[in-house]
Amino acid sequence: MYNFVSMNIEPYIAQLLYRYQCVTVPGFGAFLTEIQSAQLIESSNSFFPPKKMISFNAYLKNNDGLLANHIAQAEKTSYEYAISAIQFEVFNWKKALQENGLFSIKNVGNFSLNADNNLIFTPYDQTNYLTNSFGLSAFVSPLVKRELFEQKIEALEEDEVIIFTPERRRTSVYLKYAAVFVLGLGLTGAIGYPIYQQQIANETIIVEQSVQKQVQNKIQEATFFIKNPIPAVTLTVKEEKMSYHIMAGAFREERNAQKAFEKLSNQGYKARRIPQNKYGLFPVLYGSYATFPEAEKAKQEIQKTVNPDAWILIESL
Repeated sequence: MYNFVSMNIEPYIAQLLYRYQCVTVPGFGAFLTEIQSAQLIESSNSFFPPKKMISFNAYLKNNDGLLANHIAQAEKTSYEYAISAIQFEVFNWKKALQENGLFSIKNVGNFSLNADNNLIFTPYDQTNYLTNSFGLSAFVSPLVKRELFEQKIEALEEDEVIIFTPERRRTSVYLKYAAVFVLGLGLTGAIGYPIYQQQIANETIIVEQSVQKQVQNKIQEATFFIKNPIPAVTLTVKEEKMSYHIMAGAFREERNAQKAFEKLSNQGYKARRIPQNKYGLFPVLYGSYATFPEAEKAKQEIQKTVNPDAWILIESL
């Protein structure tokens, strides 16, 4: 027999709720957790991070060993002693319910009895048992009054009136002489412009002839005096590998294989013959394809219209 001393098991229940979805208290019930996504309440501009919601099921009372093993390891005692400690604590909980109608488990929730003597559990919302939300807390954002700000800007724009005042200039007398001067320039330009244009054309012809002569000299030099010719480059185009083949048939006689090949070619197929296989047969193909989807599509069409027995051969030929 143990000299039993009462043990507070409430902290151990809270510790396990961080790590497990179900923590059973033998003889009393089970605490269940469910992850709730982050929430935004627009009416109050409140933001809440993801959290574990705790509920209680009074019908799950069988001992699964989780709580007792955890207590035994934490207290460095035996499993049997931990079971006895749990039973004694549950006895005190039930006694508190009968005498006071309620009791609390720290950081987990409150228990009470309703009018029908049924057990009611109210979870403690201030503790978040979701480890991924560690360090995150709920907060309220101040309302941003964008519409009012825009209305003020619009009102300011409407009130602001820009008045243009024309500047008075005392240059009316000088404008008369300027007009006479511009008229004189116009008459001079009308007479001298054709002469100027002819001069430009003559100079352009001389420049073009000089440029053409230089270009011809460069072409001759490049054609006949190449000192370090570039070696010829040979390009090799890699053919696409055709590894998927639709089999039309395999023939014992080579002449029959040739007839089948010619028939398929005349029908528009890209028919092929491949060498005699290890069984002594001469295979004939409807065609070859680079990818399996292409071959599968062609095979289905051939099976539907020509040969229900056509099949795909996968081989690098």
